[in-house]
Amino acid sequence: MTQPIPDVLAPAKLGPVTLRNRIIKSATYEGLSRDNKVTDALIDFHVRHAAGGVGMTTVAYCAVAPDGRTDRKQILWTEDALPGLRRLTEAVHAEGAAVSAQIGHAGPVANPKANGAPALGPSRHFHATTTSFTKAATRADLERIIKAHGHAARMAIRAGFDAVEIHLGHNYLASSFLSPRVNHRDDEYGGSLENRARLARAIAREVREAVGDRIAILAKFNMDDGVPGGFWLDEAIQVARWLEADGSLDALVLTAGSSLLNPMYLFRGDVPLREFAAIMPQPVKLGVQLVGKRFLKYYPYEDAYLLPLARQIRAAVKLPLVLLGGITGKPVMDVAMREGFEFVAMARALLREPDLINKIAKDPQASSLCIHCNKCFTKIYGGTSCVLVQP
Repeated sequence: MTQPIPDVLAPAKLGPVTLRNRIIKSATYEGLSRDNKVTDALIDFHVRHAAGGVGMTTVAYCAVAPDGRTDRKQILWTEDALPGLRRLTEAVHAEGAAVSAQIGHAGPVANPKANGAPALGPSRHFHATTTSFTKAATRADLERIIKAHGHAARMAIRAGFDAVEIHLGHNYLASSFLSPRVNHRDDEYGGSLENRARLARAIAREVREAVGDRIAILAKFNMDDGVPGGFWLDEAIQVARWLEADGSLDALVLTAGSSLLNPMYLFRGDVPLREFAAIMPQPVKLGVQLVGKRFLKYYPYEDAYLLPLARQIRAAVKLPLVLLGGITGKPVMDVAMREGFEFVAMARALLREPDLINKIAKDPQASSLCIHCNKCFTKIYGGTSCVLVQP
């Protein structure tokens, strides 16, 4: 017998949490934290999305260690940060939505100059955006970072979060270990897929051990790095099976692309080269102006553009899956539900219209106003927003 197609606007269970609908505001770095703490502006950002109707909003990015930040202002899991985090979760809950904290270590994507510490990776690697080399992480580094994820998850419970989302994507630390393009180690963390997946699995198990079933645990997981020789779908299927067998996750959020090597693979649509160059310091600014098209590549936009990849993961595991990438309205949400995905995640469409879900609830044919210009991508360090919306 065929299973009934879920109503994306109806309540749904995510691990131990019941969401009022199956729509998640995806993690997009807000650029609104200061001194590693929550600000009123960050609270207002998530309250807008909660009031706009999403089932859950995701706070990004909350680094598990100081050397894991991509921006020195990012939230760190310290006692000083807890009061602000509690104000944020309480404000979101007051609007009827759940709230998740994205936790992770940026690894080779981290900003070593701003952090005052080397960026860590599986191997030595040159990062063009920071014009610096990563340091190969030691076993002691990895043990420290694994434990830091558990600490962050426990603090998330104290702060009132309903879920955490472990960052296993975009060539952040755990994702960089998965990638044969970046990981050239010859120890137990390199070589075979089982070895390259060791860190991601250990992090997820540490978080599960830390929180049990008190909150939901998701992981943002790369299906494809978007670069030759990188982590790709065939290996992603096997790692998804291992994560499912480990019992460490309540859902996988399926993503793609490398912040290190090919960021536009995730952000399909226009490439705002001029605007991107404007926010970069020299000499990166000049590099973007001269050869930016080689790094920021154009990929045409279409609704549900990650579905062909995600469909392969869906066929391989029973673990709940979150489809993101080109989710712009109820028709494409219904496609995701028919294809067996339990949840959908949205980012750019909600930056353009934080109240889009309320509009869809009133009119299922309501269309997103997002034009996929990707200029929001260039505003992440000054307050992420749609450039077409008047402040």
